[in-house]
Amino acid sequence: MKPITRRPRAVLAVLAASTTFVALTTAPTALAEPLAADSGAVQAVQAAQAEPAAGLTESFDGPDLPPGWKPVEGAWKVQNGRLVGTSVTAGQQSRITFGTPLIDYRIESRVRFESALDGARWVAFGLDLAPSGAVPWSIATLRNGSTATNGLEFAQRTTSNTWNVTDTAAAPIQVGVGMEVTVAVEVRGSRATWYVDGRESLRTSMVNRTAGGAQAFLVNGATVSFDDLKVTPLGKESFIRKPGTPLRVWAHRGGSSASPENTAASDEVARRARAEWIENDVQPTKDDVPVILHDDTVDRTTDGTGAVRSLTAAQVGALDAGSWFAPAFAGQRVPTLASQLDGLKTRGGNLLLEVKGAHTRDSVARIVSEVRSRGMSSRVFVQSFEPQHLRWMHELAPELPLGLLRSTLDPDPVAIAKDLELSAYNPSDAALSARPGAIAELHAAGVAVNVWTVDDAARWDALEKAGVDGVITNRPAELAGWNAAFLQRAKPKVLTPAADAKVDRAQALRIAVSDASAQITLDGNPVENGAPVDTTTLTAGRHEIRVGDTVSAFEIVATPTGLASLILTSGASQAAVSTMTTLLGQRQYAVLATYASTPAAAGLSAVRRQQIVAEARALR
Repeated sequence: MKPITRRPRAVLAVLAASTTFVALTTAPTALAEPLAADSGAVQAVQAAQAEPAAGLTESFDGPDLPPGWKPVEGAWKVQNGRLVGTSVTAGQQSRITFGTPLIDYRIESRVRFESALDGARWVAFGLDLAPSGAVPWSIATLRNGSTATNGLEFAQRTTSNTWNVTDTAAAPIQVGVGMEVTVAVEVRGSRATWYVDGRESLRTSMVNRTAGGAQAFLVNGATVSFDDLKVTPLGKESFIRKPGTPLRVWAHRGGSSASPENTAASDEVARRARAEWIENDVQPTKDDVPVILHDDTVDRTTDGTGAVRSLTAAQVGALDAGSWFAPAFAGQRVPTLASQLDGLKTRGGNLLLEVKGAHTRDSVARIVSEVRSRGMSSRVFVQSFEPQHLRWMHELAPELPLGLLRSTLDPDPVAIAKDLELSAYNPSDAALSARPGAIAELHAAGVAVNVWTVDDAARWDALEKAGVDGVITNRPAELAGWNAAFLQRAKPKVLTPAADAKVDRAQALRIAVSDASAQITLDGNPVENGAPVDTTTLTAGRHEIRVGDTVSAFEIVATPTGLASLILTSGASQAAVSTMTTLLGQRQYAVLATYASTPAAAGLSAVRRQQIVAEARALR
């Protein structure tokens, strides 16, 4: 990609003068606990996955906790076909561990707050916990007050037993006590994505991974029940954007609009901007050490002169790579690939590595060696303008995803993508604009499209609408903010219950929409925004919420919890309630249906009797 020409700006000099960036002129200092496992940790997990990884499915149908589940703190039990976890105070981090170490996986469950001390209390998926439950942890949290600005979080419990919250967002729906919601997190190495009710809601690139870390549930200041847990190992990643999700952020040479490109400082800017991938260029020195530099010479971005390949690594490493951008960046160095990978490993982030200029097979092999020796294969994506570089890379490291850079489109982009076994085809914005139909052709072949180098919000909007998967940009913070606004725009009119939600009789149902002044109907009858709806007055099956032209449906379904609520609030005689709850606990649904239909079940109204019989029969 073309060299970036810009003049240092006073405002950037002021920003750069902060102690954060001054500190980066020397060895990086830790902002928090390490954000990624060391090479031994990752290699241990990779070894554990040498055989096909096993997933986990659990519906909690037995009377006891499943084998291998380890309660660490708080109260955990199986009750009425659900796992129930309780934390009695805001300071108690109740947790239960399960599963096996996995690098790339999806964890999903139906979750319901049964009670909570307040809206700030939370439930979490443990993404990487020792089976003993000891720190450090990496977790994804959902608050009872889910639409607060921190309703969703990715967070770490550090080795010093303190919190490091890395990412926050509001959930797309209000959860609250009594509402069941399906939540999921997809984890790929140090990256993870939160899904609430099937909608992407938050991303992170800051998951701390450890050797032997498994999965867990955590509860804080609440009682939460879980059902239908699925932990599924993920195969090779597709970089094609899912419908309704934002553009992937690739930070061009780091945060290069606010710091000197391809340096530790620009990496830090990109990391804090929440770029999923940090793009850097790599080429060898005279003594074959791979260094992070874009140009053929060191003239533009350092205080030295000469071709990179005519200088030794020591000579390149002694140059000032920051003063050209702003005085406050004086002392920034040209990183070696090794130091770049070490920085990402300890501070967080993933590397889009462009193999720049002419390389031999041996120099490509040296790059592979640097990546593998640090256990960073799951966090590196390689791209190049040169097909031969990518052929060597695939031969030497078939696990690494590959992207082909193009200034003009190939006559047949799909053919070359298949030939090179690409994960992505990465054209310039101008090249793609001349032939936007190539996006659909590449997607049909399973190949993502990432466009370079685009810094304008109007173009981001056009590219998102065209179906592009990601943008390589000098302005990662701005694109991340644009993405946040994109997710806000994509929020549904009907916030709760979610579209196609399954609601049982025990849930406290409220109809809530995003427009406070909207006219709302439930099955054609007007309802007040946010008003509670008694689920016992609704028939089993489908119900429609209408807000203007928007229609959202949910379903009243039979569950053991819902049936228990019908019985306990039925007004039946004490003897009848005792008999029915005993039969329910024993899962004798057919006997319960028969009993409830007889006069022995004294005190039941005709409507409630009919509901109990119908739901018991549905559960048979």
